[in-house]
Amino acid sequence: MLVAITYVKAAYIVKYSKWHGMDHKLEKLISTPANKVTAKAGYHHGDLRTQLLNAVRQLVEEKGAENFSIAEAARIAGVSTAAPYRHFEDKPAILKAVVLDAMANMADEMHKVMEPFPVGSLDRLNALGQSYIDFARGQPGIFRLVFGFSEAHAGDEELQACGRGVFGIVIEAVANYLEVPVDAPQAAHRAYMLWSFVHGHSWLIIDGKTKAQDMQIDETQMLAAISDGIIASLKSC
Repeated sequence: MLVAITYVKAAYIVKYSKWHGMDHKLEKLISTPANKVTAKAGYHHGDLRTQLLNAVRQLVEEKGAENFSIAEAARIAGVSTAAPYRHFEDKPAILKAVVLDAMANMADEMHKVMEPFPVGSLDRLNALGQSYIDFARGQPGIFRLVFGFSEAHAGDEELQACGRGVFGIVIEAVANYLEVPVDAPQAAHRAYMLWSFVHGHSWLIIDGKTKAQDMQIDETQMLAAISDGIIASLKSC
């Protein structure tokens, strides 16, 4: 699965300044991006990266990936403008870390939503589709960041490997239903077709197209119809 990121191309050169640790207790951070990071929160040395990434997630949702600076993220995280460079070389490196975390969280959620359903069932595939849609709806800024295409980063092997891992979850679920090996061509082909449908629907949602058309979509029925048409029909042949 090709995954790339829209990154700001401007170079960020910041002189390093002496950093003084703060002895205040870090408030417990909640991973859900909708929860804003508490400004001026204290941090321990090992918490800086987490606090900064939460601040970046907040800004991505509020402004978009291209419309904020590292200095803004530092202010929200409650650290000096030089502190982020203890963990990241520049803004693209921070955005890459956010994307990798987002894909890892997506993979964890995909595994979680499949658990209640039998291996090899269409219900598992439908659950995967719904989790993908829910991710886009709940974190539209991060969703755009993860899937925004940029040729400059299309060759990043770490991102590509992470993307293949997420897509591999879908391929495996399809293969289990079709009762074929995971590396069977039809498993990847049908998984791609499922992904295309669900990905397109997700973009229509976050772009407001379904609201503009005043469409009331029953996603449970939609996902069942897609799975039945793309996967079940092949198995019955």
